[in-house]
Formats: sequence, structure tokens, C-alpha cells
Amino acid sequence: MGEYQELKLVLMQLFGLGKDALHIYVGISVFLLTAILFRLPLRDWRPLAAVFLAAVAGEVIDLFEWSNRARGPLLWGNHWHDIWNTMFWPTVLSLLARSPKLLKR
Repeated sequence: MGEYQELKLVLMQLFGLGKDALHIYVGISVFLLTAILFRLPLRDWRPLAAVFLAAVAGEVIDLFEWSNRARGPLLWGNHWHDIWNTMFWPTVLSLLARSPKLLKR
């Protein structure tokens, strides 16, 4: 098992999360931290782009660790679910931030 996989397992055990929940928490954390650190509004495209880059980078690391361990081809099909989980709530928050009428209700 690679170091990245071990880190994910430690985080899952530390916070009592499943794999899917870990992706959701990471996505929301990256989104909010990017907005806070760079003083960007949530409606800005850059916090969402940071989440996308983090999600894709994590899956690329997963793919390469898996291919090195299994000595097989790189298969993207199984990783789209993880990208979806990571991107979903940050995308919803970004869309809500662009729609002030929805937030005022």
C-alpha cells in the first residue's frame, strides 16, 4: 500500500469517516479554505477550480499507486465517482452564492 493510501486510511480512522465521506469533507474544506486564504467570494470560479484540481490530483495519485502495485493499466472508470463526491457540494455552494435571491429567502 502506498503512502497516500495509508494517509487516507489514517484520516478515515481518525475522523470515523467512510471513503465517500472523506471525499466530501476534503472537497468542502478545499473550497472554503481557498476562499478564505485568498479572500475570494464563494461565487468566484477559483475556489471551485482548486477543488477540481485537488480531486483530480488525488485520483491521479490513486491510479499510479494502483498501477504500480497491480502492474496493470490505468483505469479511470472507477475514479469518476470519487471526483463526483469531491465536487458535488462545493459546486452547489458556488451556485447558491451566485444566486442572491435564493439565499435571501
